[in-house]
Amino acid sequence: MSRIVNISEAASIAIQSMITVAKSKEKLNASDLAKVSNFSKNHLAKVMHQLTKFGLLVSDRGPKGGFMLGRNPKEIYLLEIYELIDGSIEDLSCMGNCAVCPFKDCIFGGLASKLSNELKAYLKSTRISDLI
Repeated sequence: MSRIVNISEAASIAIQSMITVAKSKEKLNASDLAKVSNFSKNHLAKVMHQLTKFGLLVSDRGPKGGFMLGRNPKEIYLLEIYELIDGSIEDLSCMGNCAVCPFKDCIFGGLASKLSNELKAYLKSTRISDLI
């Protein structure tokens, strides 16, 4: 196992882009967002399409087009964005992937479970409006 907590690049793009769009007074297109974030324009465009498809963003095409929030930033929690892209956060109760644990107590002290639950609690309680 290479990581305890894994936030994919796509989920990171989604969250950062949503906050950037919310902060902007103007519509931002994929090129604008790619410049600001240093993410690949192609990957960013795919993520933005997903966010638009599920109503978190609204997009207008054309020279004056771009992305805007599809809902009030007070109604959009980071967990919704994360789960749309990466799915549910699993409780990592065992980092060893053991069917039957050979130890009396977890040798990692339950740290993986604590971290995944703490990440989920943060994402569940933090709204886009909290970050703009």
